[in-house]
Amino acid sequence: MAKTSQEIEKEFIDTLKDTTNNSLSEWISIIKKSEIVKRNDIIKWLKEKHKFGHMNASLLTGIYLNGGKPVYASSDNLLEDQISKYESFRELFESVSSQILEHFPDTQMIPKKTYISYTAKREFAAINIKSKEIRLGMDLGDKPFTDGLEKAKLTGPMPRISHMVMLREENDFNSKTLTWLEESYKRVN
Repeated sequence: MAKTSQEIEKEFIDTLKDTTNNSLSEWISIIKKSEIVKRNDIIKWLKEKHKFGHMNASLLTGIYLNGGKPVYASSDNLLEDQISKYESFRELFESVSSQILEHFPDTQMIPKKTYISYTAKREFAAINIKSKEIRLGMDLGDKPFTDGLEKAKLTGPMPRISHMVMLREENDFNSKTLTWLEESYKRVN
């Protein structure tokens, strides 16, 4: 099973002192003293000046910009933060999510900062909750786009999430959607 963002972040924090000779609080001070304020500039600076890999530079920058507190400490908050913005889609999201988890029993729902991931061995589906719809993204490779199956426009997931369906009401999640999800699941797992 893939590690959750929470597990990756915790492992990063737990090993930071051993791998860099500076604790989290020391790194927060170092970044603050640099007076660099933009996310991408901090990441670039950590990579170039302090030899961080991209993922660790991103993790540390995220924590710094979150007031020095872990970003992924509670995945419940990550999910609730996304749903609470668009309360009218809560019931639809919960229905769609439970159907995905029921149909693919080895799947783990992993809330991320900007989206919800559905992962078995690899991520095969992702959800963005927007003001007018829920966008359900899938990895369907070079499958042609059709009416109802569009080019993915999701925030957060990897580029391999290539296609999406727009869900506005319960019956938008239908047998055709489930067939595409099965195709995505088989493709990546």
